[in-house]
Amino acid sequence: MPPPSDIVKVAIEWPGAFPKLMEIDQKKPLASIIREVCDGWSLPIPENYALQYADSTNFYITEKNRNEIKNGAILRLAASPTQTAQALHERIQSSSMDAKLEALKDLASHSRDITFAQEFINLDGISLLTQMVESGTDFGDMLSFTLTAFVELMDHGIVSWDTFSVAFIKKIASYVNKSAMDVSVLQRSLAILESMVLNSYDLYQKVAQEITIGQLMPLLQGMDSDIQTYTIAVINALFLKAPDDRRQEMANILAQKQLRSIILSHVIRGNRTIQTEMAHQLYVLQVLTFNLLEDRMMTKMDPQDQAQRDIIFELRRIAFDAELEPSNSGSIEKRKSMYTRDYKKLGFINHVNPAMDFTETPPGMLALDNMLYFAKHHQDAYIRIVLENSSREDKHECPFGRSSIELTRMLCEILKVGELPSDTCNEFHPMFFTHDRSFEEFFCICIQLLNKTWKEMRATSEDFNKVMQVVKEQIMRALTTKPNSLDQFKSKLQNLSYTEILKIRQSERMNQEDFQSRPILELREKIQPEILELVKQQRLNRLCEGTCFRKISSRRRQDKFWYCRLSPNHKVLHYGDQEESPQGEVPHESLQDKLPVADIKAIVTGKDCPHMKEKGALKQNKEVLELAFSILYDPDDSLNFIAPDKHEYCVWTDGLNALLGKEMLSELTKNDLDTLLSMEMKLRLLDLENIQIPEAPPPIPKEPSNYDFVYDCN
Repeated sequence: MPPPSDIVKVAIEWPGAFPKLMEIDQKKPLASIIREVCDGWSLPIPENYALQYADSTNFYITEKNRNEIKNGAILRLAASPTQTAQALHERIQSSSMDAKLEALKDLASHSRDITFAQEFINLDGISLLTQMVESGTDFGDMLSFTLTAFVELMDHGIVSWDTFSVAFIKKIASYVNKSAMDVSVLQRSLAILESMVLNSYDLYQKVAQEITIGQLMPLLQGMDSDIQTYTIAVINALFLKAPDDRRQEMANILAQKQLRSIILSHVIRGNRTIQTEMAHQLYVLQVLTFNLLEDRMMTKMDPQDQAQRDIIFELRRIAFDAELEPSNSGSIEKRKSMYTRDYKKLGFINHVNPAMDFTETPPGMLALDNMLYFAKHHQDAYIRIVLENSSREDKHECPFGRSSIELTRMLCEILKVGELPSDTCNEFHPMFFTHDRSFEEFFCICIQLLNKTWKEMRATSEDFNKVMQVVKEQIMRALTTKPNSLDQFKSKLQNLSYTEILKIRQSERMNQEDFQSRPILELREKIQPEILELVKQQRLNRLCEGTCFRKISSRRRQDKFWYCRLSPNHKVLHYGDQEESPQGEVPHESLQDKLPVADIKAIVTGKDCPHMKEKGALKQNKEVLELAFSILYDPDDSLNFIAPDKHEYCVWTDGLNALLGKEMLSELTKNDLDTLLSMEMKLRLLDLENIQIPEAPPPIPKEPSNYDFVYDCN
């Protein structure tokens, strides 16, 4: 008699018969179990049958995934994957249009299952589908189901994308280029083009020849938000895979075709809510656009390059109106002296040869580009800042040159210029889509803020780093409000003066005040375990509510989700796939899979996770690494997660560690503990307001020499 853990109680259905209740021995070969089921219903040739889940997925049960069967699961006896694949392979070639349509519909549904997909691909099914597409005889629903089946089969990563012909690519591209095309066909075609570009450089080149940015623009101006999302995804893929020398050229084409203004008008300021996937694609486009600055950011200035030196001369000319000076006026020494004086007023570190200030990367030549843009496009503000500072005392002047270089470096850090886009981030800023030169305009607003903050702080050259820290805080706080335009961003900064920043800091400091006297520290120590228990309970309650996680493939970002939550008794983790991102909690009864907490061996994070060790693009992404964690459980298996954001990552890793009786080590726990401790301390010390608490307890007085003072009440 095997131990109970190897026995799973299930119900098995067969069309036209009463369901059977069975106990499945997981140590027994699956073929023997199927034979036993077939014998019970007197079905010949058990090899032609297989078990599958009787739910919306209809996934087949194999020796690899049979351990996922849970007690109470409802299974179905069905034709084996081989039989089903052969039948569908024949049916989709039927001469009857109705029969062919029904077969393609079934194929699109079955193709989500990797077991079936493998069998159908073995029959050269992918080639058959591509031939059907190339023939051009199918249209409408028939074509839609054909392309859906193709996308699902390719998503399993069994077949290489490099195997497709130019004729197939041309056909898919033609569906995108047609003015009146079925929406579902258009969606699938765009998804196929995106995958082709992302997965093969050869296909990128072929797709880039067939699809132009101009042909994609009308799709963004339509009313279908899914089509808009897929279109931006294709543009991003073309942008991402373009060779370095072609990216700037492509960016120029995007500017000519007014991509930014079309996205602003029809997507960002459209009358529809921006969905998660659209937000992600806009974020990717924002990152790729800013990454065009990387080349200038990493280019050092050549002090011998006359063209580059002319830019510095131009900055001087605009500031001091020096064009009227004849070039041969005075001696060389006199001119050098005059230039040195002017470069000092412009705030360069190296007054003699300011070109040396731009030899450090980052920000390299990007800082000089920003300064020239500011001087030419905001000339009045530029002249005012330079002249205002040149008239101050030496120690109080805000060095424009040095400030611009440091500010450019800071803005590149804030916007992560040069980093690849994250697969999980959805944080885009609408204001960057309101101007063709948004980075330069962003700089112009921030350099004026820096000058204003410098004056408010009455800073000297020794305070330079302090001013930069305050300016960074002002910028970050304004960005978190997600302003819709650069003007709105500017007005947010106006409200974040140095005085306001000091008030905010003071308020935050008071909320997190750390009392240092010995009695307070002792009280803090005493109540800390109680507060820690409160944090632990909150984490476990959040795990009981559950979280929706996105499935991310190295092949392409997919709208596939799964949900995981802890049972109310904290003994089992329930999880299962979801068709779409759920609104609110998912009942644990509807989640098919279970993992007993007792089986958990360990929690690992980052690069120690099994899914981060796999070959693929995911492990290259720093942000994904920071959000990855895995549960290792018996027998040497793992449940792999990529959290939607840093907050959920902290909640889940804390909660899982708490379940295992381990310490909660996240930054979120530290912050929550500090906040709650501070609040509790303040509540307990309310009665002691304005009373000085001594550093040490008062001394115990000496014993009296006699006790004659005791009064006898009798």
